[in-house]
Amino acid sequence: MSIKFLKRIPTADEIIEQIPLPKHIKDIKEKRDIEISNIFEDKDDRFILIVGPCSADNEDSVCEYIEKLAGVQEKVSDSIIIIPRIYTNKPRTTGEGYKGMAHQPDPSKKPDLFEGIKAIRKMHLRSLCEFYMPAADEMLYPENYTYLSDVLGYIAIGARSVENQQHRLTVSGVDTPVGMKNPTSGDLSVMLNSIIAAQQGHTFIYNGWEIETTGNPLTHAILRGAVDSNARNIPNYHYEDLIRISNEYEKLQLSNPSIIVDTNHANSMKCYAEQPRIAREVLMSRKYDTLLKKMIKGLMIESYLIEGKQGIGENIYGKSITDACLGWESTEKLIYYVAENI
Repeated sequence: MSIKFLKRIPTADEIIEQIPLPKHIKDIKEKRDIEISNIFEDKDDRFILIVGPCSADNEDSVCEYIEKLAGVQEKVSDSIIIIPRIYTNKPRTTGEGYKGMAHQPDPSKKPDLFEGIKAIRKMHLRSLCEFYMPAADEMLYPENYTYLSDVLGYIAIGARSVENQQHRLTVSGVDTPVGMKNPTSGDLSVMLNSIIAAQQGHTFIYNGWEIETTGNPLTHAILRGAVDSNARNIPNYHYEDLIRISNEYEKLQLSNPSIIVDTNHANSMKCYAEQPRIAREVLMSRKYDTLLKKMIKGLMIESYLIEGKQGIGENIYGKSITDACLGWESTEKLIYYVAENI
């Protein structure tokens, strides 16, 4: 057998016992959870911004960034709810490269998942305890969800995971809003089928148990653009794209039909500086059409303290080591623009 068992990873219960969520913070999170859910259920007309680094590689710089977000949140709270991105797992197309803090709590050192699990929980807890902001993370590994289930405010299923049966079934047992990205092929039926599956209840094997779920009515769509057979990026945030997917989505008569538009990835043609322009276009489309106004609940933006990206080992504090991000000044201006134009 070509598997080497290195060390036993503690169960979620053991990790949560070691790093618990304080009672008074739990109450704050529950209030925020209701606010976020109300937007997807059309009980609150505020707009959602899911904003932060491509990958959370350093607790101090990520939390310094979130502190800045928290200051802006106070000023735009009447019109926007900000959900910080704390993405602790990074999918890699070829399997090579930095896989996120869950794998490598220190990007310059070897993988250590035992310490990584503890590190990502501590970072999410710090965001909650210091800034009262439950964050978004990507469910790259469904079995890891339980380590963060009590601290997350939002979950995304990535373009490479959205067709996976275990992801769909696991989401059906999650209470948090979950966004399903369209696959890299751009096939919107894959994304919509994932939403259909996740909104239903299922019986399946999870973490060594036979479990039964009731379905997640807050599962919704994320548009991130596509890549064609010649590796060319194809955006899907233009008005015609948004109308087409909104009409198809509405026909399915699913619970809480909602769309989040990812302003980076294939939508930006991998040009991070285009994100403000894309956000402005989406807001204009949303103003122009009543169906889009109803459907488009928010934007996903990749941003960090310092714009661009760096290589591992360059050690520029607050600069992405994966996809390039907007810098803080551009991000702050963009948030205020969104607040004034939704």
